[in-house]
Amino acid sequence: MSKEELMLVRITGADRPGLTADIMDILSQYGVHIQDIGQAVIHATLSMGILIRVDEDFSGKVMKELLFKTSELGVNIKFAPVTMEEYEAWVSRQGKNRYILTILGRSLDARQIGAVTHLIVDQGLNIDAVRRLSGRQSIERPAEKTRACIQFSLRGTPKDREQMQAQLLRLSGEMAVDCSFQRDNMYRRMRRLICFDMDSTLIQAEVIDELARRHGVYDQVAAITEQAMRGEIDFCESFRRRCQLLKGLDVSVMQDIAENLPFTEGVDRLMYVLKSYGYKIAILSGGFTFFGQYIQKKYGIDYVYANELEVDETGHLTGNYVGEVVDGKRKAELLRLIAQVERVDMEQTIAVGDGANDLPMLAAAGLGIAFHAKPRVVANARQSINTIGLDGVLYFLGFKDSYLDAKAQ
Repeated sequence: MSKEELMLVRITGADRPGLTADIMDILSQYGVHIQDIGQAVIHATLSMGILIRVDEDFSGKVMKELLFKTSELGVNIKFAPVTMEEYEAWVSRQGKNRYILTILGRSLDARQIGAVTHLIVDQGLNIDAVRRLSGRQSIERPAEKTRACIQFSLRGTPKDREQMQAQLLRLSGEMAVDCSFQRDNMYRRMRRLICFDMDSTLIQAEVIDELARRHGVYDQVAAITEQAMRGEIDFCESFRRRCQLLKGLDVSVMQDIAENLPFTEGVDRLMYVLKSYGYKIAILSGGFTFFGQYIQKKYGIDYVYANELEVDETGHLTGNYVGEVVDGKRKAELLRLIAQVERVDMEQTIAVGDGANDLPMLAAAGLGIAFHAKPRVVANARQSINTIGLDGVLYFLGFKDSYLDAKAQ
């Protein structure tokens, strides 16, 4: 009975249609088993690896025919024998933990990528694959607001995961790059519910500050808002004090403010993609229901939970609110409640926010993302986006620009 040989076949050169099919035609003639296969194309240049198991009586013929075919196609081919011990050792590593490390920014250069890869090595992790998620950018006609994203598929166990998170946070601050480090499991690939804060997340404003500006009490309200967002005072108390300052404001100004809300960069694209792929979307806001419902109608959002301002019979704010305040604790409760209603595992949920009152829901979600957040929030969130628009969330979910562009067409 003849023996079998293991061989790694490497093919490089100009990519062309039908190349893989031609290679497989030759291998199939000799009953070759494919143990592994991978391919990448960078700037129309192909790099393919095929690990084959072939009867030793045919291995010479297989190599000869592959050499002729690749010469005909104008590509390079190399063969490397693999021992059974090497193969089995490789197979034994398949059970190791897998992680996804995503880095993004307005642009990415060798310095940033190098810093991240050194960190990967220091933590004892191995890079299995590298993918570019962002689209190609023109050098001669650069876009006004560029995006760059690279995703590393890693294998192994970090030596110190908390230290790694701290190092990634430091790199983000020093090198204008955002990093997301996630366990690569079925939950990461099956997110189904995403909950957003509203003020300074979906919109680039604090609506209570806008109301205060119309009422001539902006300075007082803004000072309290900043204290609350930094976590220096209790949210419920700050909310009560700010509402009192709005007493007497004509509610008609709310519609005008809503119609002129400054939406965050990337919101249109993000909402289109999330709706197209069947995500359930919620707004969980310490702001006001009126504005949340306005955004809900604009984007077809599924749930809105915010605070209701009390209005008197003359159409003016009383300075009070109706019902329970949506504070940090309540946001986390609502996230769990909506997940239960939608029959979604908490590991399949995403939360995005910028303030201290968002930390409980960021911690509760399977993927919590601090967006252009205060330093305290960034320090306590495992993932953060500070360099690009809100559609950067899509990269953390594994979406590739080419898929999204095709969907839009």
